[in-house]
Amino acid sequence: MIWSILAQLFSALINLLRISRLSADEKDIEILILRQQLDILARRQIHAVRPSRQEKWTPAVLVATLKKRGRLTTDQLSDIIRIFKPETVIGWHRTLVRRNWPQGSDSQGSRPPIDSEVSELIVLLARENSRWGYGKIAGELQKLGHEVSVSTVRNVLKAHDILPAPVRFGSIGWRTLMQHYKHQLLACDFFTVETIRLQTLYVFFFIELGTRRVYLAGVTANPDGAWVAQQARNLLWLREETETELLCLIRDHDKKYTPSFDAVFQSEGMGIIATPYQAPNANAFAERWVRTAREECLDHILVLSDAHLRRVLTEFVAYYHTRRPHQSLDQQSPVTRTPPVTAGPVAYRPVLGGIIKDYFRTPALLGA
Repeated sequence: MIWSILAQLFSALINLLRISRLSADEKDIEILILRQQLDILARRQIHAVRPSRQEKWTPAVLVATLKKRGRLTTDQLSDIIRIFKPETVIGWHRTLVRRNWPQGSDSQGSRPPIDSEVSELIVLLARENSRWGYGKIAGELQKLGHEVSVSTVRNVLKAHDILPAPVRFGSIGWRTLMQHYKHQLLACDFFTVETIRLQTLYVFFFIELGTRRVYLAGVTANPDGAWVAQQARNLLWLREETETELLCLIRDHDKKYTPSFDAVFQSEGMGIIATPYQAPNANAFAERWVRTAREECLDHILVLSDAHLRRVLTEFVAYYHTRRPHQSLDQQSPVTRTPPVTAGPVAYRPVLGGIIKDYFRTPALLGA
């Protein structure tokens, strides 16, 4: 108890000596700081609220004034700041300085922010050219009339979470490979259809990835290796009249693709690309055509037999080639359509008995 009283007296004596060295203005500033803290503390006892921005700025400015005069050290700051940590008040002052700094920097002629159009162009070039570094992008922008530094390109890409070129590039990717070589690739696949008598029929087809042209190879209830190999020979005989040179065939690991099947294409100089196991996305073009055939045709028809299914698919493939718009082909068809008639009444041709309607314009009669 005695030592506690002595410690309090000694602390009071030290504070008295420090205050005696202060000028009248400095004493007034300390009184304002203490009163400000008492006001905040009184408000907290009534309402549990955080100090407002103005209440933060007042002690921050007053404390900064005392420190600027050199009469207040960091250790002595705790004697004045009672309800906050001294570091907190100093942090408030730094925030206040940062808020005021941009106004002063603008007046001194700092670098203006980059235009949004240029920023979008930087991001576009980086995403479309994964191997381009910052300097390459800056050079391309200069060709387009935009003087941009390498550091600016780096900052823009960093703000959009785009990695640098060596990391961003990685591997070429399956999608890029397909887009580059799609006109030299052929894919094949099977899908099944149940007849009205619950007989399972197998549909075998080929599709050119570049043109989306489909070749209906055959329909059968018992697809064996010899039958599949013969359909491959029929396809190559059919394609002898075309000018498109195919380099590879994409297929899965179905056991119906025997060595004799692969030999048919290898004899024409084509390679065989076997997709990974249980990876239908690796043969996405063929899978997408199966979905189209089901959604637009087969889901709306009761199949009677293999001959009936063959007639249905033949008619659908003819419509698919010549009249159906394809989003991936800019709304064109695999076989180029004649220029449309832009005037005249609208009519339609029923496809598959009216399941699909093929719309067109009939030429207007002269004098009508």
